[in-house]
Amino acid sequence: MQSIVLGSSSFTRAQILNSFGVPFIQRECGFDEETLQYSVPAHFVYHATKGKMQSYLESWNLEIPVLCADTVVTANGEILRKAKDVQDARRILTKQSGNKVSILTCMIYKSREFELIDLSSTDYLFSTFNKEALDAYLEGDEWKGKAGACMVEGFCKPYIKEVIGLESTAMGLSIEKLLPFLL
Repeated sequence: MQSIVLGSSSFTRAQILNSFGVPFIQRECGFDEETLQYSVPAHFVYHATKGKMQSYLESWNLEIPVLCADTVVTANGEILRKAKDVQDARRILTKQSGNKVSILTCMIYKSREFELIDLSSTDYLFSTFNKEALDAYLEGDEWKGKAGACMVEGFCKPYIKEVIGLESTAMGLSIEKLLPFLL
């Protein structure tokens, strides 16, 4: 399997690549997604990923293939961004409690030969979050830097009633869709 560049500082995306044995180096792409003004979740995540790729290519050569990705969490059609502080995280998580939540991940894999763009969604139906468990989660740091302050592999896991889609998509990288292009 060939080595790639992960154009992201995401620890979770790096873990996914490691767990599937994908050799990579990690470089931050330097794109500020806060400048985007899209209210439709699919449009936002697509343009954020395109912006990351463009920013990466402005700073680095395409010496080896590069992978950029972005993820958004939505409930009731509202984009639930990364929480600014603990009060914002509580507001965002309260919107997810007892609700259907969609987690959209867009990834772009670009080499000299081709470009793969994938936009996937995983839907979760959550039961109502336990108030004490939510308080304990918010006292820690795990929610920080996470789209929607959501950790489907952590805090949210015991509240999952139904899942439609790939868990990797919800974690920030649809690895199962990428692997065939890396062989």
